[in-house]
Amino acid sequence: MPKAKTRKSAAKRMGLTSTGKVTMRHSFASHQLTRKSAARKRRQRLPGLLSGSDVRQARRMMPGSG
Repeated sequence: MPKAKTRKSAAKRMGLTSTGKVTMRHSFASHQLTRKSAARKRRQRLPGLLSGSDVRQARRMMPGSG
């Protein structure tokens, strides 16, 4: 069986924590920032956690990372 390859597009956008949760960047945080509140922009700077329903698919795309 050949080695499983990581989907680089997924690896660039997501990461794994040591406990196995999948972290991601928030969407809508890169332009048209004048109309967004300061609190919203502050929250979007922090890494987010992928919802539980998407975790299985994300981990399948990154087989070498856990």
